[in-house]
Amino acid sequence: MTADKNTFRTPRRHWMAMSAALLASVVALTGRPVAAQTTAAEPIRLAMIETLSGPLANAGEAVWRNLHWAVERVNARGGVRLPGGARPLALVRMDSKGNPEEALNLLRAATDQQIGFVLQGNSSAVAAALIDALNRHNEREPSRRALFLNYSAVEPALTNERCSFWHFRFDAHADMRLNALTEVLKEDREVRKVYLIGQDYSFGQQVVRRSREMLAAKRADIEIVGEELHPMARVKDFLPYATKIRASGAQAVITGNWGNDLTLLVKAVRDLGLNVKFYTFYGNALGVPATLGEAGVGAVLAVSEWHPNVGDPGSEAMVRAFRQRFPDPRDDYLHARMQVMVEMLAQAIEKAKSTDAVAVARAMEGLNYDGRTLGGAHAGSMRAADHQFQQPLLVSVMDRVGTPGVRFDVEGSGYGFRTVRRAEAAAAAMQGACKMVRPD
Repeated sequence: MTADKNTFRTPRRHWMAMSAALLASVVALTGRPVAAQTTAAEPIRLAMIETLSGPLANAGEAVWRNLHWAVERVNARGGVRLPGGARPLALVRMDSKGNPEEALNLLRAATDQQIGFVLQGNSSAVAAALIDALNRHNEREPSRRALFLNYSAVEPALTNERCSFWHFRFDAHADMRLNALTEVLKEDREVRKVYLIGQDYSFGQQVVRRSREMLAAKRADIEIVGEELHPMARVKDFLPYATKIRASGAQAVITGNWGNDLTLLVKAVRDLGLNVKFYTFYGNALGVPATLGEAGVGAVLAVSEWHPNVGDPGSEAMVRAFRQRFPDPRDDYLHARMQVMVEMLAQAIEKAKSTDAVAVARAMEGLNYDGRTLGGAHAGSMRAADHQFQQPLLVSVMDRVGTPGVRFDVEGSGYGFRTVRRAEAAAAAMQGACKMVRPD
């Protein structure tokens, strides 16, 4: 793809119309008047480069809703305050089709348009390509530098060996997530045989490899009875994989699968009537609870920075507000880290008093987020040494809505998740191996 430079240029009158519509929707949502909007100001554009078509489009669209809602919230309170006046945020959709080359073309289109902030997350392979390209671009074009904000590409190397001054990760990396999951698995004495399965790219490979290592260290008595990597977003029928899981005698499956690759996997296992537990990174959304139904109760675990049944008033208010904004149960996909990412970007721009990439990056380093703009729902800090966000991690298990600890269901399924283990940010942290190269 060769992007036309005008593809992503939007007339100022369109931003003004969008802002007016947003003001009306926020008043309808909250029932309260909002501060005067800076609709005439040039927006601060954020380019979301994500898979918005093809078999994994559902995951990309779910991210879009999260980020769109976060941008709306910042704009509803007046935008980002700068010395020359407040400016609204504007989220620009760019469809990478899940292809790293397409993502690189879109990055070039974004920087050609002088969009200073790039958002991506639903593939560590794409994230790695963007980081390398942005490193070269920012060195070559200092007047058009940009920052990369990552909400879910969790390969550990991205904030370790491949860390970059221009990249900030707001999700816990795979080793942090897996460590939390295996701490729970370690205590499950009924599990003696485990099957490892993942998507065949850097992240999936990392999860399978590190699962084997962590289980050996924590539960040497557990037998790994299968290890499988499959093509990402290409498998339509997971029955052959489910049949292998059945033949192995596994009592639990560990997987980093996401999107339809996870939904189809658990559907195939359910169709065979297998009584296995799923230890997942993303089993709490995108169709999995509805697919499993009653078979998932007590059997599907997920690790995340937050979930709707955390139980504090701020979280409950945030869930209700999101569902009022997106009432279709199929749109029910809310993640605190994506909300925090946009809030912290606005906070860093205000602290820097500039949208310059270097100034904003320096302001972001070591920045604490106290959760106030989310009603106290989530908090954390950006570690300056490697740009890895530090936040709590929770392992939760699927259960029927209405049972203790499960006030909200997922996607209208009648099933939600309750916390079984919480690690505060200090306990969830891992030592990094980043040797950050910073601009002069």
